[in-house]
Amino acid sequence: MKNQYYKFSIVTFFIFIFLIFYYGLKQKNFYTPEDISIKTLPNLFLKDFYTNNETSFNDILIDSNYYLINIWASWCLPCREEHTYLVQLKKNSPIKIIGINYKDKKDNALKFLDEFENPYFTILNDKNGTASIEIGAYGVPESLILNKEKKIIKKIIGPIDKKKFNEIKKLLKK
Repeated sequence: MKNQYYKFSIVTFFIFIFLIFYYGLKQKNFYTPEDISIKTLPNLFLKDFYTNNETSFNDILIDSNYYLINIWASWCLPCREEHTYLVQLKKNSPIKIIGINYKDKKDNALKFLDEFENPYFTILNDKNGTASIEIGAYGVPESLILNKEKKIIKKIIGPIDKKKFNEIKKLLKK
């Protein structure tokens, strides 16, 4: 009798745990980080990747209708996946791509760019990651699309894939 009670308790416990996980996974995720929390890009000062001179976003964002700010790192595998789409954007659209190299070693980043091609109009260094956080980034890769008024019109979390690439192309035609 005691043995049957023990087995029944264990089976009931596992069914209970299973139901908690099952219903928990079916819940909608109310956390939507692609909602843009900041509407205008703050004028941050970062060091240029190549010259190490300090520059600001206001100095860079001066002569294009659209900009794509891409936060990337050589150690980031999804950054490698999205890189071909960035190169295509550079070659086939008027958008200027600004790279923010996130918590990376310069030698590794240079090897990455040599291997995969450099799609960036300019690259800024974010050695400690604080500037990326200030513009609302959650991690790498992440991209922001700005219009000529320096307003953030789209935020892309994660790597740019075919679907996101096509969304960007549609956005640029407006």
